Amino acid sequence: MPGKLGRPAKERVALLRNQASQLIWYGRIETTLAKAKELQPYVEKLITKAVNTFDDNVEVEVVKQDAKGKDVTVKVVKDGAKKLAARRAIMAKTYDLQEVKAFTESKSAFKARTKDVKHPLVEKLFNELAPKYAQRAEELKQGGGYTRIYQLGERRGDAAATAIIELV
Repeated sequence: MPGKLGRPAKERVALLRNQASQLIWYGRIETTLAKAKELQPYVEKLITKAVNTFDDNVEVEVVKQDAKGKDVTVKVVKDGAKKLAARRAIMAKTYDLQEVKAFTESKSAFKARTKDVKHPLVEKLFNELAPKYAQRAEELKQGGGYTRIYQLGERRGDAAATAIIELV
């Protein structure tokens, strides 16, 4: 039985996951007005989770063996419990997009740039967007309002209302 957006629940959730991933990755997408209005609270909640937990880090000392077999103590920064839970919740609600090699970038430079990044979309959300929006919330003394919808008009062919949804 179709639900909102004229789709069954599984298809609707897949659509929202895909559009949320694309919006976080590219910063703006063009879609129908109905889909944009469904997507807005979905993405806002994901960004709020990231903003509330992005600075929850724990420094841990780990004992590793070097090339000669000696034990070396290394300090490693890991996610705290709240950040880890938020990261997993966000990963469950988005698709994992992979980094794309730039046209002018060499293969070795691309490998060096993406060596430590396992989940680029989640890393972008926690490392770029969350600090930016946390600073914005501090300056404006308000949370939320991370997305904006512009109505474009009707699409040729089916006259569906189209819109651009973008990150502010």
